[in-house]
Amino acid sequence: MGRFDDYKPAMAMAGLQFIYAGLALFTRVALLQGMSPRIFVVYRQAIATLVMTPIACFTRRRNSGRISLGLRSFSLIFVTSLIGVTANQNAYFEGLYLASSTAASAMTNLIPAITFVMAAIVGMEKVDIGSLRGIAKIIGTVFCVGGAISMALLKGPKLLNTEILPPSKAASGTGDNWLLGCLSLFGSSCFWSFWVIMQVPISVNIPDHLCSSAWMLFMAMLQSAMFALLLEHDSEAWYLHSNVEFGCCLYAGIGSAVTFFVQAWCISQRGPLFSAMFNPLCTVITTILSSAFLHEELYAGSLVGAFAVIIGLYVVLWGKAKDLEKIKQEAVPKLQHDQAKIVQVLMHESSEENSSEIDMEEPLLSRKSSDVDEIKGPLCR
Repeated sequence: MGRFDDYKPAMAMAGLQFIYAGLALFTRVALLQGMSPRIFVVYRQAIATLVMTPIACFTRRRNSGRISLGLRSFSLIFVTSLIGVTANQNAYFEGLYLASSTAASAMTNLIPAITFVMAAIVGMEKVDIGSLRGIAKIIGTVFCVGGAISMALLKGPKLLNTEILPPSKAASGTGDNWLLGCLSLFGSSCFWSFWVIMQVPISVNIPDHLCSSAWMLFMAMLQSAMFALLLEHDSEAWYLHSNVEFGCCLYAGIGSAVTFFVQAWCISQRGPLFSAMFNPLCTVITTILSSAFLHEELYAGSLVGAFAVIIGLYVVLWGKAKDLEKIKQEAVPKLQHDQAKIVQVLMHESSEENSSEIDMEEPLLSRKSSDVDEIKGPLCR
């Protein structure tokens, strides 16, 4: 039973990749049927908010707390939800519609590399050029960015769905649409990396992650609705015309809440690096399913670019893992030194207490002995 528990995080992360792949495939089908990406984002955020808010309220009530935000916390949540959720989701689903589900899943592998660059710029990540791990993170980032550019610009010859499979409406975008879609997906990865960076100050100001997530989803729902109202002037676009569109919105909203809990649990068990290592699995699943069921065209340039992104991802993760190992190695001697100092202080305090007890006892003993001598003296004389 204990060995089975060790495999639970890996099984959970593998299951999440199937959920992410299903989201990319189902959403692309709904978008190709005519659903607006901006309307879809509004419905997704609304359903996710309805799922997350009662859970956050129930948890806070059990802990006898109130869900409240100060001005600083509200500003952090507002900016993070605007860029990291609203802009991210709109850019992602626009790119998914214009490019392909395979490109969308492959571009998400850029997030660790982009996050590393942003963290280095703001000083959260140190780059040691003289060490192997620092060079690995730089090379991995270059591979990721180069792979993304290859996917966007170097399509090359077709590898699948040329004549074997029949054409479908879900065929991947071509020409300017493909390039614009890849740029939108790249922008989405940058926005999500910003969201990851902002989790540091948000966690300091709002330690309750359920509370901050509920507020973030709620604000993102309002922001997405305002954005959609500005761009979608046709009221007909707000209607769900098929069961596919309704099911896709429901799946995306509930899936957001489920994946949040599962991924948070996996990160708490094995750390963020373990979670990020499963991202390429989603690319493989999406590529296979989209080629088989949606008949999306697979190009040589896209495949090479996807492999370059995956290789770069693992190189960056390797460098980050080595950083964590060094931090742990440096922390052990420091911890031992601190423990030794604590032991010395305790021993010193105990010795002082013993000496004080001896000092208090000595005058009494000497006084008693002198009194006895005085009494014995007259008796003897």
